[in-house]
Amino acid sequence: MANTRDALGTAQPQAFKPGMPLIALLSRESGESLADQIVRSVVARIDDKVLRSGARMPSIRAFAQSHGVSPFTVVASYDRLVARGYLESRRGAGFYVRERAAPILRSTRDPAAAHGIEGGAMDVTWLVRNMFRQAPYQQMPGTGVLPSDWLDGAGIANALRAISRQHPGTLVNYGVPQGFLPLRQQLQQKLGELEVQATPEQIVTTAGVTQALDMVAREFTQPGDTIFVDDPAWFLMFGSFAALGARVVGIPRLADGPDLAALAQLAALHKPKLYVINSVLHNPSSTSLSAAKAFQILRLAEEHDFLVVEDDIYCDLHPGPAVQPVTRLAALDQLQRVIYLGGFSKTMAANLRVGYIATSRERAQRLADRKMLQTLTTSEIGERVVYKVLSEGTFRKHTDRIRTRLDELRSRTVRQMERVGLKIAVAPMAGMFVWADAGRDTNVLAAQAMGQDLLLAPGSLFSPSQLPSQYMRLNIAAMQEPAVWRFLEKELA
Repeated sequence: MANTRDALGTAQPQAFKPGMPLIALLSRESGESLADQIVRSVVARIDDKVLRSGARMPSIRAFAQSHGVSPFTVVASYDRLVARGYLESRRGAGFYVRERAAPILRSTRDPAAAHGIEGGAMDVTWLVRNMFRQAPYQQMPGTGVLPSDWLDGAGIANALRAISRQHPGTLVNYGVPQGFLPLRQQLQQKLGELEVQATPEQIVTTAGVTQALDMVAREFTQPGDTIFVDDPAWFLMFGSFAALGARVVGIPRLADGPDLAALAQLAALHKPKLYVINSVLHNPSSTSLSAAKAFQILRLAEEHDFLVVEDDIYCDLHPGPAVQPVTRLAALDQLQRVIYLGGFSKTMAANLRVGYIATSRERAQRLADRKMLQTLTTSEIGERVVYKVLSEGTFRKHTDRIRTRLDELRSRTVRQMERVGLKIAVAPMAGMFVWADAGRDTNVLAAQAMGQDLLLAPGSLFSPSQLPSQYMRLNIAAMQEPAVWRFLEKELA
């Protein structure tokens, strides 16, 4: 097998031919040896069944020639893969992918799956830890949030003061497991504007979309089950799902949604329980799902009996169908097979940790019971604050201002990215992220940037396989610091 790349840089399987590379990117600049990179890449392809049991591996000479490495490196890599049970050596015939009794779950904390950098391994934990460090926002172009001065801190403060005066009991009492009823009624109206019909009984509040994903995975999967995610996709869920004992398989993401041929093939092979997808303003590319693909996803979900988890956390950054066409799976399916997730951390306040799940009445009750057993309730203080902001009508104007500021930055920021040597295959029309091709291993680039107190988000962390990548996610709202441009211009020249 070998890999090509789609418009978003996602690996696409195709038949191996002599002279074609089996591995998309080997980096001599990283702290990881070439043999380690080869072993890790082949393991990922076998675990994801891109390389099937019984497949013949390229000969040592062919592999060495197609990847520009020495035969000794290939021999060492193949020997280690044999020792780990991934390959078998057949005398006089070469190396073959070995039949495996059970899949091996790859953890994002596996030292063999991480690039070493000074101060620790560059993995998902490294990125999240550094996103929470006390550094100027302008020095973190890899961050996933907007600047605090873009958000409505004054409105949140006013809402908190009003709640403490009018409802002092909320400061000391539990809420209810399903969530603050007036907020769920307000969310019913918000969902109706998105053409998703849901009663308050079909909505469960959560501590952000992160908890929502964890609750859904715990309720609807068991250890050993498969969960599909986009590849690339939001990185935090990979380790979370793997920690539950789930097998996480990436579905190549194209500019208009998933690769449907790959989705159909992998669904037949793995029989997943869930498929987690951003339909609107996908993270990290800010692209959206086409209507044609939305219908096909639901057809495949019905055919292979899996639930679709639609993460719409960036909902309020999209200008709406009157400005740009947009299709939500929940609007087509009306929560029959789709579990819809939303929240306000990106546009209102991350610190409130208020998200929600909308689904069928029966699933909502199951999730509310699970939430009760896990955490009793979520904070009603935060839920009341969100309710007050939404019900007073100021939130719509606030999000209009955010979208306008992003629109004013986007085109000139993308042009400047291209001037310093980044390639943008799909320029986004909305949202805060750009998925950029740096033309080199972005783990190495991120390590160099960290040496200058600049945080980048390398593309390897956005794939469940965490293979080396030339891509990285950049936040246009955090790209206004001259030091960021000086660094990129120097390193990419």
